[in-house]
Amino acid sequence: MLALTFYRDVVPILQKHCQECHRPGQMAPMSLTTYEETRPWAKAIREQVLARKMPPWPADSRFGHFSNDRSLNAAEIETLQSWADSGAQKGDLRNAPPKKIWPEGWNLAAHDLELAMPRAFEVPASGPVEYQYFPIPTGFKEDRWVHAVEVRPGNRAVVHHIVAYIRELGSTWTGGPTKSDILTVYAPGSTPDSWPDGMAKLVKAGSDVVLEIHYTPNGKPASDRTSLALVFAKHPPDKRVLTLQLNNDHFLIPAGEKSYEVRAWGSLPNDALLLSFFPHMHLRGKSFLFALNDAKSGFQTLLNVPNYDFFWQLSYRLKTPIPVSKGTRLECWATFDNSVNNPRNPDPSADVRYGQQSWEEMMIGFFDVAVDAKIGKPEFFVRP
Repeated sequence: MLALTFYRDVVPILQKHCQECHRPGQMAPMSLTTYEETRPWAKAIREQVLARKMPPWPADSRFGHFSNDRSLNAAEIETLQSWADSGAQKGDLRNAPPKKIWPEGWNLAAHDLELAMPRAFEVPASGPVEYQYFPIPTGFKEDRWVHAVEVRPGNRAVVHHIVAYIRELGSTWTGGPTKSDILTVYAPGSTPDSWPDGMAKLVKAGSDVVLEIHYTPNGKPASDRTSLALVFAKHPPDKRVLTLQLNNDHFLIPAGEKSYEVRAWGSLPNDALLLSFFPHMHLRGKSFLFALNDAKSGFQTLLNVPNYDFFWQLSYRLKTPIPVSKGTRLECWATFDNSVNNPRNPDPSADVRYGQQSWEEMMIGFFDVAVDAKIGKPEFFVRP
């Protein structure tokens, strides 16, 4: 049996599963594009893939099939393990697959327009920073359909998450509760949002994009100027994509509670296609589940994240959209660990309520749906 080598056996796995983040300018702390970069990390890679911590994909494989599933199969894990155990040999460059060409600066291969904060925001070295809101005029003279969008933080070290809202002409909203549509959401581990052919998000003429940014000081002053890249649909779509949310902000997690459950549910007043899910909690988040519950099919788990990770908040995009009839009930179930057993718990002695800061908690289930492009945005009724 031939000895496993970097160029023949390992590079294809890294290109497929790892280099999206592990390359210069991206979120990972080291690059894994060459042998010289990868060899010092061989044992660490072995440990991480055996523990299934890398690539990050905390979804329960028993529920749902997702187009952006990053997880390794058993053969790929065995290859990386055996390569490390056998000395992490380099091999012959001629056996390597063609070098993967990644976009410069962005993950989208190409885009039509860049938008950026008007000026940089100065993040202090310490202390709480209230959510910041930055309106960015699009300058659109006519309605535009956005087929893909990517958010690029100017300083990943201090940007925790971003919600990009679409503020229509005439609105003066600059923060707080809103019925504005969401263009995209960014959090650690996020990849660009793109939707199937014939589906896109509507940005009406004269709209602004308002960035809601949660900054987390890291001990030294920092500066951030976040930007977005947009790809326009070539033709008006058949389906309009909407990002909706189920949330519950009326809860109290008792101090020391190991598994406190919070629920939310709602139903759409229109037929729709479910496209993706994005669970969001803070440091006490333990697990998150999305499910359908209707009279015909009963209870159906769509996504289960049994080990939620605050530092890897992912979007889970369905391989095949799920048709949902008008009136079908969508449910979210979240659990929180507010005990000393949670090493990330800021204060196990404190009762915890809803709040914007990381030492407080949130329970939000974002999800994308596609509806007939001819109808307006449907209201979504949430019943915590």
